Amino acid sequence: MEMKDVFKRYLVFVIGLYFLAAGIVLIVRSALGTTPISSVNYVLSLNSPLSLGTCTFLINMLLIMGQFWLIRKNNTKQDTIEILLQLPFSLIFSAFIDFNMALTSDLHPDNYGMSIALLLTGCMIQSIGVVLELKPKVAMMSAEAFVKYASRRYNKEFGKFKVCFDVTLVTLAVILSLLLSQCIEGVREGSLIAACITGYIVSFLNQKIMTRKTLYKLLPALK
Repeated sequence: MEMKDVFKRYLVFVIGLYFLAAGIVLIVRSALGTTPISSVNYVLSLNSPLSLGTCTFLINMLLIMGQFWLIRKNNTKQDTIEILLQLPFSLIFSAFIDFNMALTSDLHPDNYGMSIALLLTGCMIQSIGVVLELKPKVAMMSAEAFVKYASRRYNKEFGKFKVCFDVTLVTLAVILSLLLSQCIEGVREGSLIAACITGYIVSFLNQKIMTRKTLYKLLPALK
């Protein structure tokens, strides 16, 4: 594969990260909770001087270390490269989150209807980001990669392990919130809505709208 094609693939991946970050931020701004994958990060940011992006980066570093622990008995060069590749992209993703948090600092829904609209918009944008992140097949984000290596290590189905992982994160976020602020913050009905519909939106976009055939016309390098 030519360097130009490789660059295009990584460019699409980074664009996907931006949409993913923007979607997460809009869900946060809906004031109805956040996504399961961002729940712990958000609770930590609410109860510390650290930004959401910084907390996201720190949690990603923990997940990367966890991946190295998971592959310690079956470590291949390809696995090591895939895990190390997450470092720069985690930094970029965290920067995108803080940029979008600053960009939407004045965005406060006036009523519940606007909150729902903001939540659904965030889910749609986040789903676009997920599709653009997956299509190039160049890297994985830390959370998905952790589930991948954990499911491989314990010989479990990826989808089922992903559900357990998300539930664990939300549970941990609730416990941390209760310990740090004596109330539940960052986990509300929006968290459940986002968890339930995002997968369906991703599937629809992937199969009907943002198909490989459609993307080929824009970026032949994705073939």
